[in-house]
Amino acid sequence: MSLAQKDRPEAPSRDRPWLIRTYAGHSTASASNALYRANLAKGQTGLSVAFDLPTQTGYDSDHVLARGEVGKVGVPVGHLGDMRSLFDQIPLEQMNTSMTINATAPWLLSLYIAVAEEQGADVSKLQGTVQNDLIKEYLSRGTYICPPAPSLKMIADVAEYCYTNVPKWNPMNVCSYHLQEAGATPEQELAFALATAQAVLDELKPRVPAADFPALVGRISFFVNAGIRFVTEMCKMRAFVDLWDEICLTRYVVEDPKFRRFRYGVQVNSLGLTEQQPENNVYRILIEMLAVTLSKKARARAVQLPAWNEALGLPRPWDQQWSMRMQQILAYETDLLEYGDLFDGNPVVDAKVEALKDGARAELATLEGMGGAVASIEYMKSRLVDANAERLNRIEAGETVVVGVNKWTEGEPSPLQTEDGGIMTVDPAVEADQIARLEDWRRNRDTAEVTAALAGLREAASTGANIMPASIRAAKAGVTTGEWAEEMRKAYGTYRGPTGVSASVSNKTEGLDDLRDAVNAVSDQLGRRLKFVVGKPGLDGHSNGAEQIAFRARDCGMDITYDGIRLTPQELVASARQDGAHVVGLSILSGSHLPLVEDTLTQLRDAGLTHVPVVVGGIIPDEDAKKLLNMGVARVYTPKNFELNSIMMDIVELAGANSSV
Repeated sequence: MSLAQKDRPEAPSRDRPWLIRTYAGHSTASASNALYRANLAKGQTGLSVAFDLPTQTGYDSDHVLARGEVGKVGVPVGHLGDMRSLFDQIPLEQMNTSMTINATAPWLLSLYIAVAEEQGADVSKLQGTVQNDLIKEYLSRGTYICPPAPSLKMIADVAEYCYTNVPKWNPMNVCSYHLQEAGATPEQELAFALATAQAVLDELKPRVPAADFPALVGRISFFVNAGIRFVTEMCKMRAFVDLWDEICLTRYVVEDPKFRRFRYGVQVNSLGLTEQQPENNVYRILIEMLAVTLSKKARARAVQLPAWNEALGLPRPWDQQWSMRMQQILAYETDLLEYGDLFDGNPVVDAKVEALKDGARAELATLEGMGGAVASIEYMKSRLVDANAERLNRIEAGETVVVGVNKWTEGEPSPLQTEDGGIMTVDPAVEADQIARLEDWRRNRDTAEVTAALAGLREAASTGANIMPASIRAAKAGVTTGEWAEEMRKAYGTYRGPTGVSASVSNKTEGLDDLRDAVNAVSDQLGRRLKFVVGKPGLDGHSNGAEQIAFRARDCGMDITYDGIRLTPQELVASARQDGAHVVGLSILSGSHLPLVEDTLTQLRDAGLTHVPVVVGGIIPDEDAKKLLNMGVARVYTPKNFELNSIMMDIVELAGANSSV
């Protein structure tokens, strides 16, 4: 050994990096598989699967509600063959896979287990997560199927089954991510997520021996959001750690600290990504990632980052690579992982953490007094809508600065938005191809085995047995996603969550005097109160925009109809006819705007309602906006149209222009 080598200081030990993931899936299982293998080759260390909306809501690709939605926001998985293609040449025993799936979580996990067994994997060694959190679906994301009670039962079925058979699998991500996307304050995000975890653990506790319960608690993980307010978000994560430890110890008497550990994955905030000057999103994403990595005490176990252009549409592989490189540089080039917690003992941090904990405890006490998370769904939904309205009000008023949106709006065109528009688009032919493969699958499977498997599903659901063994048998028999979900619908019924938007007259009139006067004047011309029907056709459950439009329209004095998510164009047109709509507003964020709007306009024409103007909002590329206007849409709004009062004035003017009809 040379003198130089002997004198060289010993390298500091480094913590193991978090799992580096990219949330991905689109078009088809085979196309998504190619993307996964390419990302793994670039240094990604885990998979995060995005499923399309029909898969998430339990419909086959040829169902009427799936029209225009197949392969748009994720990968369609209709049966075992699709799952085989999705993970072709990816050894599942060696992989850590996160599946963002909720209502159909028992089914997708069953398909995953079936493919793993076909690969010869030891199922007990599988590692990964299903999100499997239905409560936040009722509040913010909208991919629920069944009512809360049977949904909670199926969540517990997955956890109980995994504890016994797939012990390294996280059977649930308590998901606060979409709560923040729906406008939750940090205190609400903490409280609503922790209340959900309590509801699940209360359901699970009687199912396992008392001695085994602490280990089952240790398998519950969380999926959180990190917004742009860096200090607050970092303190929120430290508050999560403390509160979870407190709940596990005092409520559930879990004495082993390792089972009380707050284990979480994160995707940083997508709500704050801007269509205007989208290159600025790179800095936002980096700052938000720091909030969940700098504090060792509250460091994420897995991180997935959006791409800079996700406010524009589907990111390209290069865009996803750029976000992944951000993680790799922090994890491998910096010295972050060589040190203990940087914030321990900081009085500012400690004070903020305690304030957040106090606020969350107060909100938790309110929920507990109402009977817990399930009994409080309507209350929590209304609180989220109110909080989101306040957030938007602050942006509109300039009290909250968003660079490039309400301040410093002049800038150079982005060179990143190249001839492809800066996004990837899904070929419309994908849907027909997927349906053809689905039809082939149905033709070639063993009908007798499918019939027997469906009978087994019905029996398990009707008797209250754990749904997982029957679901795995059904997966192997060739049952489809829509068939599995239909059995759950028959057994447990369907559910429509609260909208959080009351149709009653509002007293929130501050700053709306001119608009209210305009609404009153047009209503006088019309001979009755201006009627605005707001709808969400298709399967898109991202309801924030529709809720805020309906909320503001109500505050302006309009008579609104807003019946929530997942309506067919036929249902929306029937509502417009029955309610005497003066203007119809459609909100679609899943990329399926062209076929759904075209279908709605056709239905309006057939109903003799061509005089009713239609406005459309969503993540809509410029070229698609031109196509919508050519179809006859009166106005198209995208995230850059954040001034709700301007939209309200457009609606008033459109109604007034048709006052003679």
